[in-house]
Amino acid sequence: MTSAIIAMAVALVMGIATIGPALGQGNAAAKAMEGIARQPEVAGELRTTLIIALAFMEALTIYGLLIAFMLLLRM
Repeated sequence: MTSAIIAMAVALVMGIATIGPALGQGNAAAKAMEGIARQPEVAGELRTTLIIALAFMEALTIYGLLIAFMLLLRM
């Protein structure tokens, strides 16, 4: 019974840890493209800021993966 609950927790952790940053990355990329379309002269600054923001969002997914592995090791 306990291993089934842990397996469900792992699935939930990975689902939330993947969906949240994915939505954030899509929204950030869309807004960055919109900003570049409106003001092409700031494309370099927006691109740099976007890449840094995407890296931080991706770190959230990696933390979720780490938690999932920690839960799996408890099985």
